[in-house]
Amino acid sequence: MQNVRVGTMDIDPRRNPAVLDTGSWSFADACRTIDSVPRQFLMRINALHDARPDCGSADGYACEQVQLFPGSFARSGGSRWLLAETRADGQRVLLELAATASAEPLTHRPHIRTLQDQTVMRVYPTDADTLHRYFATVDPEKGPRPLGGVPRVGIGVRHSVYIWPGALQAMHRGSFSANLIQNSVRELHLLSTLTEGRPSRENYLFSFGRIQEGHAGSTFEGLWVAGALAALAAPTLPRYGADADHIQVKRGAGGLDRARDYLNAARYYSFYTLDVSDILNYHAMWRFSCADAVSYLEEAIPDQQARRDILAHHARERWLFGQTYRLDESAIGRLVGKYWDALDAVEQMVAHLLALKEGTRFDLEISIDETPSEIPTFNAVTSEAELLFLMLEIRRRGIPVTHLAPNFGVEKGVDYRGPDGLEGLEKRLRRLYLLASEMGFFLDCHSGDDLSQATRRTVGRATSGRIHFKVSPSLQVLYAETLYDVYPERFEWWWNDTIAWVRREAEAGSSFAADCLRAYERSDNPRPHPNHALFEHYNFASVGRRDASGAFENREQFYGLGTEFEREINRRVTDRLTTIAEDVFDHPPAY
Repeated sequence: MQNVRVGTMDIDPRRNPAVLDTGSWSFADACRTIDSVPRQFLMRINALHDARPDCGSADGYACEQVQLFPGSFARSGGSRWLLAETRADGQRVLLELAATASAEPLTHRPHIRTLQDQTVMRVYPTDADTLHRYFATVDPEKGPRPLGGVPRVGIGVRHSVYIWPGALQAMHRGSFSANLIQNSVRELHLLSTLTEGRPSRENYLFSFGRIQEGHAGSTFEGLWVAGALAALAAPTLPRYGADADHIQVKRGAGGLDRARDYLNAARYYSFYTLDVSDILNYHAMWRFSCADAVSYLEEAIPDQQARRDILAHHARERWLFGQTYRLDESAIGRLVGKYWDALDAVEQMVAHLLALKEGTRFDLEISIDETPSEIPTFNAVTSEAELLFLMLEIRRRGIPVTHLAPNFGVEKGVDYRGPDGLEGLEKRLRRLYLLASEMGFFLDCHSGDDLSQATRRTVGRATSGRIHFKVSPSLQVLYAETLYDVYPERFEWWWNDTIAWVRREAEAGSSFAADCLRAYERSDNPRPHPNHALFEHYNFASVGRRDASGAFENREQFYGLGTEFEREINRRVTDRLTTIAEDVFDHPPAY
């Protein structure tokens, strides 16, 4: 396979999936391949009827030149549609068999091949714009879409094409929905960062420390395209969304502009997580004098009449799920101090998003679950009064928020370790869930990877299984465990690269890296293994690392693996996600 050059970037798209914003990087070559396919083979698409075919097997849908995906079959406007992949270079194209040449094409200037009589085949590239139009006008059921108040798993896909097949199988087996496409600004690049050869930005990872952005090597644009193609090709009919996760509004100049850039890149996603944790004024909640509360109100809301109106709005007595709630002036002042600037930023982000989406519906989450490095997690656990204020203010401002991610006390890298234990977590989470449900909001739980089965079931019981439960890093560890078993030499290379990186971080002054090294060196069995805490925390560093010129150093080592690996990772991902879904969702309403 030859590399493709886009701007300053030179990559092999098959060994670097989820980077380019198209599955047809050399459309002219793909069209030549389609033109070489025997006519009688292509006409079998015309023999398909109204329903999707039996997709348990792809037998009969492959020839020397192409592989057809029967699960992608759709009929619309008198045309039959199917997704195809060219065997020589792995490009994917949309095929339309139109009954007449006069039928309206999906996009301008498709490649056309006449098959017989009045039947023509149109060939379309699978770039982001074309796929978006296809899902909007031809086959909405196969595309990512907003799911509203549907319980779901948020599936972070750091190894993209090796995670989606098992995830889709798990969704089908367990009959659950998911945000199948999900990664954050810490894991993804803007495509322009790669094509222009710009260095990666530094970011902060909750409960970890400073990291380079884009460590998965994928892009917002490429992840959406690759994930949508995986779902389109699947033999099942998944109900899924695409989450542009942790779109962070950072402190300082340029924070909002940078967040808008991410929204632009994620314009076709169906779910947006706006993370305002960094710009909350946490210290406002720990000021208890009336004078401080009044000063927060006057600073945030200078107009006296507006201030009176807002105070009156939030101070009303409310009866919610059998309890009276009423905020006094001091509490309102502290909450205004903590949240006002963040909500102003959300309003600006949402205005940009509404213009970008042009009337297309989407799910919208405000995330306050993470804390900056200087704020301990359990010092900022979200209270009922805090959640109520936030929901009331969102409604007062008319912000179309559907989901909220409070701080439940869940941290990355560890099981729940709050001083109240699982009993306290369940009681507190249940009350937050009931409060949010009464107000028409859906709760999200982030960082679910490291929660034990007992904790997952606690979350499920507390919410009657009605929650959005996000996972991501554990699937990368699962990938590493599979590599360890199937390709031990390649895993050992990854291990050596990871531990060398940790040593450099420790030498540079990272106390977390130094602690990980000491724990590893003192362990009972310090041999290379994916379940060492050191590797679990730092394995990401190798995947998307780039050199001084902006080229990936290692990424191709993680793709292009054999069928034995594909079968095994599919099985493990299916089993893992099915178990998580059972733990979280299989709880009857109890309240």
